Amino acid sequence: MTPKVALPDTIPVFPLPGALLLPRARLPLHIFEPRYLAMLEDCLKTPSRLIGMVQPSARPGAKDDDKLHKIGCAGRVTQFSETEDGRYMITLTGISRFRVRGEMTTFSPYRRCEVRWDGFEADRGPEEHDPLFNRKSFLGLLERYFTLKGLDTDWESLGDTDDELMINSLAMILDFAPEDKQALLEAPSLSTRRETLVTLIEFALGGGKDEEILQ
Repeated sequence: MTPKVALPDTIPVFPLPGALLLPRARLPLHIFEPRYLAMLEDCLKTPSRLIGMVQPSARPGAKDDDKLHKIGCAGRVTQFSETEDGRYMITLTGISRFRVRGEMTTFSPYRRCEVRWDGFEADRGPEEHDPLFNRKSFLGLLERYFTLKGLDTDWESLGDTDDELMINSLAMILDFAPEDKQALLEAPSLSTRRETLVTLIEFALGGGKDEEILQ
């Protein structure tokens, strides 16, 4: 179950294309830019220690590339270590998705947003299960994808992993386009996330371009 954390009305946000955090999952991050070092230092002074991971909604370099997607996921800083040259290695543990209400005008070097948490109550409950999950079929499809991409894994350990951990971990680490990552984030349930993941893998095996799948 997700740890009980007070959910504030405003949080710092880290816009990072292609980076996906999901509830109850862990995301390692390397923090080195001065504005995000400042964000982390301020975050660690708060009781909740929350940072919102949210993706830009426009392609890099576009005229409106500072716009953000409306849904992100907040993570609590649960591990951090400082390097000798002042960088940080941190781990965010996913607490809950949120909906961006608006961006705040502040004097801080990083961005802050007003957010709403309603509609994502299940994120803060027990881990989800996928009753229709055909594990054998899924692992066969995944093995074909890994072969195509030249990847390898411990298949025995993966096969023993709980539904949520397996599906969410793959959604986070596999190399899909940012818009596809956003679709995985916004999936309303573990079952729909698994269905989206299968579609993306099948599309990759078919040789298509990721951006076409959501049109």
